[in-house]
Amino acid sequence: MKRKAEIRSYPSLPELSLAAAEFIADLAEASIKERNIFTLVLSGGSTPRLLYEELARQPIAKRIDWQKTHLFWGDERYVPKDNPESNFALAFQSLIAKVDVPPANIHRIVTESRSAHAAAEAYEKTLRRFFRPTAGSEEDTYFPSFDLVLLGLGRDGHTASLFPGDAALEEKYRWVVAVDGASASPPVPRITLTFPVLNKARCVIFLASGSNKREVFQRIVNNPETAPYPAARVRPSGRLLWFIDERLV
Repeated sequence: MKRKAEIRSYPSLPELSLAAAEFIADLAEASIKERNIFTLVLSGGSTPRLLYEELARQPIAKRIDWQKTHLFWGDERYVPKDNPESNFALAFQSLIAKVDVPPANIHRIVTESRSAHAAAEAYEKTLRRFFRPTAGSEEDTYFPSFDLVLLGLGRDGHTASLFPGDAALEEKYRWVVAVDGASASPPVPRITLTFPVLNKARCVIFLASGSNKREVFQRIVNNPETAPYPAARVRPSGRLLWFIDERLV
């Protein structure tokens, strides 16, 4: 049985971002103490920028052992890594360049490949090398358990690059897939983690801000089984938290 989502509401995006950063620091400390590693999946979009800046700012930054922290991405736009629309570029500018995380611990989705599909295949291979199946696990049914996955919420109810009506919503076996992104903003191909991976996470945090997402948010948290949005299908085996501002309540 899946746990009920935890809702944490704050007066503004800056306060939401600070609270989320403190929660992440707590989780990082606990994960490293327990398993000597912290695996964090970063999100794109505009909402997490303040969060990343808080994670890079003292005193929170020094609470996280960046040498034992590994960074991954939930999705990426198929654009150059220094493009303003790149999720990697956002994280690099606001967080990675400001903390002492080893280059080997930064597992970005490489977009210099020949296509978004090739990028998806390559990233799945990267993840499979990092998260080798435990003894006795079947390779085709094994999924990794990230310590924390950060996700956003689109006005259409999408999350990561899992959009309404896309075939990627029904993926059962692959860890990473490409989507055409025609309905996205910007309308470029995307690479995204799939639901089986997201739902294996030890903890998932949604960051959501703005009154234009209120109806979608309310339908998801009140009736997740019937809400017609991709974000409603994120039901991890671990904890699920929503860090929201008061405009969504």
